[in-house]
Amino acid sequence: MNKLQLFKILRHHIKLSEKRNLMYQQNKAAKFTIYFVGIFLVLYLMFFAITLALAANEAEDVTPYELFFGLLPFILTLDFFVRFIAQHTPSQLIKPYSLLPIPKYACVEMFILSSIITPNNLIWMFLTVPYAIMTTLFSEGFMAAVGLVFAFQVLITINSQWYMLVRTLIMKSMKWWLLPVAVYGLLFSPIAFDNFGLIFDTAAKTGEGFVFWNPLSYLILIIILWAFFELNKRVQYRFTYLETSATENTRLKTVSSFSFFDRYGETGEYIKLEVKSIIRNKNMRKSFIFATAIIVVLSLVISFTDLYSDNFSRLFWIAYPFVIYGTITLIKIMSPEGNYIDFLMIHKENIIQLLKAKYYFYSSLLLLPFVLMLPTVFAGKYSLLSLLSMLFFTAGPIICLVMQMAVYNKQTIPLNSKLVSRGSVQTNYVQLIAEFAALFLPMTLISILDGFVSENLTYIILMLVGIFFILTNNLWIKNIYRRMMKRRYDNMESFRATR
Repeated sequence: MNKLQLFKILRHHIKLSEKRNLMYQQNKAAKFTIYFVGIFLVLYLMFFAITLALAANEAEDVTPYELFFGLLPFILTLDFFVRFIAQHTPSQLIKPYSLLPIPKYACVEMFILSSIITPNNLIWMFLTVPYAIMTTLFSEGFMAAVGLVFAFQVLITINSQWYMLVRTLIMKSMKWWLLPVAVYGLLFSPIAFDNFGLIFDTAAKTGEGFVFWNPLSYLILIIILWAFFELNKRVQYRFTYLETSATENTRLKTVSSFSFFDRYGETGEYIKLEVKSIIRNKNMRKSFIFATAIIVVLSLVISFTDLYSDNFSRLFWIAYPFVIYGTITLIKIMSPEGNYIDFLMIHKENIIQLLKAKYYFYSSLLLLPFVLMLPTVFAGKYSLLSLLSMLFFTAGPIICLVMQMAVYNKQTIPLNSKLVSRGSVQTNYVQLIAEFAALFLPMTLISILDGFVSENLTYIILMLVGIFFILTNNLWIKNIYRRMMKRRYDNMESFRATR
């Protein structure tokens, strides 16, 4: 069997796995919304391409291709971080193939190749093709325009391999976040010395070699792409092999009792379960640490820099430190519990106590971003009213919205394994829609209300809405519980199938 045949077989297996997944129909319906968002993104890229092309044609000190490649570091950095939201590493289904008589790297190579040829990497062509037609095609010729588009696509492919390497390392240890921080910190360090031109000029000079098909320029690109491919192959194989051959650790560990929660009865016991799950289980712990780190960094940037000082940015960013826990951790509600859902269903009242415990726990976590954002009050960026408004609004309708996923999440998230688990075979598109709704709802409401009433009245309205949802949490939690019970057999079957 040659590699091409193996690639076709593995792609066929992935498609069959997706269609046999019990969430396939649910995701199939939600994909229409994702396609709508994708069309909006395409139109946005084309609009940006036209705007940038008009500016390039009017510029006298730089050529169109120099302007484009001068902005390349910023575009590639944006592409890298957006991939954390929209793209996961390829499912490394190594276990079923580990005993087959095929080369040890064969499966990993095929999955990496599938990530290279994915249509997601082609979406940037809606930026480069219009730009190249409007600028380079008529000024430098057809081959120069093709060179601009082709070189950029190769760079995007390299960027996807860089992302895959970083994502794989981060899934192994959160310490690997230091790698992209160091790389991008070094790349954009001239900005700290008010030397933006150094970044732009250095990147712009590379454009000439790509546009006019300099063999040395493309040889360097091919070598870099090959190096990332080989590095990814070995890193992913090593990590997937370690997961498939892992042995149980039977050492006794000291477990804290968290007796403070005893006073809250059965709900307190489930709060203990939530806390211990985050402490003891690798994937839940990493997700929680990742969310906390984002909140801390974002709060510090907003508090102690002038990056978001204009009026639009103030309204846009105020909600994000508060909604992070909901969109990163709570959005996966019941998926970790899918590992032991049968035990929770022994007494159906367990579920409603679990939902209440999660609500109280994640609502109390909102005190962290509130405290971290207090320096903005002293600096005059935000008022105390605005922070209290976001605190109550997030604890009310935002958490209520996110907790609706308890009804629709049917896919078990493994507690420790990551690369070889079945739980990461496909994306829950309903969950993705809920994440976007939670992220953009506060900003949308603030923008709408700000057009009709004063800023203070806007925050008062949001705070009152939040308080209403907080006071009625028993009602909507019971509603979630009743809907879960109607779907419990379907959900339990899916949880078992995706373990």
